[in-house]
Amino acid sequence: MAYILGFIIGFQYIKYLSSKNSLGLNNNLINDFFFFSILGVILGGRIGYILLYNPNYYFENPIEIIKLWKGGMAFHGGLIGVILSTFIFSLKNKINFYIFSDLAACAAPIGIFFGRIANFINGELVGRVTEKKIGIIFNHIDGYTRHPSQIYEAILEGMVLFLILFFLQNRERFIYKSGILSSLFLIFYSIFRFICETFREPDPHIGLQYFNLSLGQIYSIFFLIVGIALFLKKNKWKI
Repeated sequence: MAYILGFIIGFQYIKYLSSKNSLGLNNNLINDFFFFSILGVILGGRIGYILLYNPNYYFENPIEIIKLWKGGMAFHGGLIGVILSTFIFSLKNKINFYIFSDLAACAAPIGIFFGRIANFINGELVGRVTEKKIGIIFNHIDGYTRHPSQIYEAILEGMVLFLILFFLQNRERFIYKSGILSSLFLIFYSIFRFICETFREPDPHIGLQYFNLSLGQIYSIFFLIVGIALFLKKNKWKI
């Protein structure tokens, strides 16, 4: 339900931005992009989770791969999936890739927000143990007071990131088709995700990796580098 709600509101927002900025995209084209994006997020998110977070389990239990209702979606995998689906869609329709990637970047925080709220309601992806008053007890996990890391992510990766991109896309120097908004999404999301991961309990079958970093933080560093590289490549406006 969170994914569906995020997609519906997100694509209404994309239609609004397209009309507001006179990008010449008709609603039928945006609707087609909607279905391409859904496919990219679901396939990318699922395959990403299998390969990046728990390959041994799924290779030993292949029937579990199709059981999406049990959970198991990786945001970074979904991000790769939507980038690939956007690229394919742009080639198919002979339209500048960055038109759609910039629009998707502005709308993505909406889906992230609803997804993290759903994580909190479901009591999944819980935070690390804390003695702070802000802590919450997830009774189905244990009796410890934990950071509500899902709420932290909903605020930073959802609300704050949305507002940053909302205000930036209104500035003339941040023109669609440039890829600047796409790069800023990657940069700010990676920074916020890295911060939030310090409050999030690592997956028990994975734990912490090099330098006591979680896999989410390691993947965030990679996408941060990609975002910075894209920003430097596409940044043609004067400060």
